[in-house]
Amino acid sequence: MRKVEVVPHNPKWQNLFEIEQSAIAQILHSNLVEIHHIGSTSIPNIYAKPIIDLLVAVKDLDRVDRQNSLMENLGYQAMGEFGISERRYFRKDNSSGIRTHHVHIFEIHSPQIKRHLAFRDYLIAHPAEAKQYSDLKQKLAKAYPHNIESYMDGKDAFIKDIDRKAIQYNKFQR
Repeated sequence: MRKVEVVPHNPKWQNLFEIEQSAIAQILHSNLVEIHHIGSTSIPNIYAKPIIDLLVAVKDLDRVDRQNSLMENLGYQAMGEFGISERRYFRKDNSSGIRTHHVHIFEIHSPQIKRHLAFRDYLIAHPAEAKQYSDLKQKLAKAYPHNIESYMDGKDAFIKDIDRKAIQYNKFQR
């Protein structure tokens, strides 16, 4: 069972993203469209689980499936769709068994890409709501230190509300 822990924002998270982005780009090569840093570690000044989330857009998911062994060589575990249709999900732990990275790969046309980026960009542009999210995450981590499902369930309504606001905000940013 993994401990649910959120920590203050760490400026090193961006560098850790860039290192991993470079390694993944070499593997996906001509199939790669773009890689983004998402999740709470991409939002300045908020608490986060210290796990780097990468959102990867590719041309063809079938080609990703054929490259699972290359991702495994980087230390990733291939998890398939893992609950989200048309996604390829990979997770990585360090030598101590502590989760360090999540990779979410979608084909470029997936609405999941827009949703994740809109969520991130909205919270970056709205620091008061980002702080509310940070406070909620800290409260939930304290309440459910060994129950990731309850921690995630506790964030669900807030995330859905931000998703709705982020879509509206994104429409006006074009």
